[in-house]
Amino acid sequence: MRVAYYLLPLVATLLRLCGAIELNVNDTDSIKNASATIAYGLSSWYQNNQSSTATTAIGTFNSPLYWWEAGAVWGGLIDYWAYTNDTSYVPTVQQALMAQVGPDNNYMPPAYYSSLGNDDQAFWAIAVLSAVEYGFPIPEGKSQSVYLDLAEAVFNTQWPRWDTTSCNGGLKWQIFQANAGYDYKNSISNGGLFQISARLARYTGNQTYLDWAEKTWDWMSAIGLISPSYDVFDGTDDTINCSRIDHTLWSYNPSMLLYGSAVLYNYTNGSQLWENRTTGLLEECARTFFTPYPNSTDIMYEPACELDQTCNYDQLSFKAYLARWLSKSAVVAPYIMSSVNALLTRSAQAAAQSCSGGQYGNTCGQKWYVDGYDGNYGVGQELSALETVQSLLLLRPDGGNATRRYPFTSSDVQIQVAVNNPTSTLSLPPKTAATARSTSSATKASSAVEANSVRRSCVTAVYIWTTIAMYTVTMNMISMGQLIER
Repeated sequence: MRVAYYLLPLVATLLRLCGAIELNVNDTDSIKNASATIAYGLSSWYQNNQSSTATTAIGTFNSPLYWWEAGAVWGGLIDYWAYTNDTSYVPTVQQALMAQVGPDNNYMPPAYYSSLGNDDQAFWAIAVLSAVEYGFPIPEGKSQSVYLDLAEAVFNTQWPRWDTTSCNGGLKWQIFQANAGYDYKNSISNGGLFQISARLARYTGNQTYLDWAEKTWDWMSAIGLISPSYDVFDGTDDTINCSRIDHTLWSYNPSMLLYGSAVLYNYTNGSQLWENRTTGLLEECARTFFTPYPNSTDIMYEPACELDQTCNYDQLSFKAYLARWLSKSAVVAPYIMSSVNALLTRSAQAAAQSCSGGQYGNTCGQKWYVDGYDGNYGVGQELSALETVQSLLLLRPDGGNATRRYPFTSSDVQIQVAVNNPTSTLSLPPKTAATARSTSSATKASSAVEANSVRRSCVTAVYIWTTIAMYTVTMNMISMGQLIER
């Protein structure tokens, strides 16, 4: 109908003004609904599962996104399934995880050798580790141990690459010598090996994995990638024997280490060593990657590139991993739960508020502290919002709002959630930082329900207005038709 043709653009504009992502952080259904909307937006970017898609491209995203980020997305959607029990994306994720295993079943597909890094491979291993720990459905015809086999295969390709020809050890960033970055030993590659080792140690009980986790941490600390105050720097050059450090701070580096440390705190039943490291890394994350301005307390951001708008496609997704690993850490190290909850609750509210762009008013933006959508959209922005919002399902006070919450271990490994009284003292930034604004962050948080009510009223008003407009125009057209007949 031509009436609809003219009205629909106006309706879409009005809905954008309403803001389509509603989030009540105190209501499980609201969190799930908001997560579902964002997950749908994220999945809409994936096109490489068509009948015409080249075999090597199935499970990946188109350029300019690199191969590794697809593994990160599938890890996020495994979490989404685990926390919400929504099975909508299970077949897509299964197909993607199996499509990129490579000829040796170790996530080294030759089509991506030209840019294949140890960190890239690690993100796919981390995805299948989540599949193992949450009991993600096994693809038809595959072994019941397929996900564990893949994670272990990645580990078994990475530890032999431990390079003692320079810097007394460490993993290089790139796997192949011909690749740019081969001489760089960076925190995300070594941190990936650390987290994979820690999680495999906890799941299997195998001492070898624990040994490699400890070895990797000790090397990173000794070389200066982890500072005494738990800053985690980007990397170092092995052509100068790692004598200088790139001190850039990216959020995915300390958060990668945080979850590995929290896992080992849990696995060792609350050891003082891993408690201290977990606490130190959490404090570093809170200190560096939240509160970009005095009036945006506890809102997450990427300081190395976000404020000056220089983030590349990789970096636009980094907040996703910070949120993911903060929330997962709080589950296995419950003593940090309240601190993580405070950080992620405010960030989730701000992220949801940013998801008000695009044709349907629910596309997510990059900057969560601008009170709305900033016009910067893409896979990384959607994934960051999804991980932050859905993480709230892990953090509810009763602990029962996520369908699958506590990561499994193999049947012969028995671990209790460490609930001992920690001796370390958390020192997070004070909440009074927001006093520069007349309306504090606490007031803004308490008004979230009211804001959602306003949005619902707005959407309802648009619906009523559209119905009345359609009815009026239709009746007018009928009347005109009757006059013509006469």
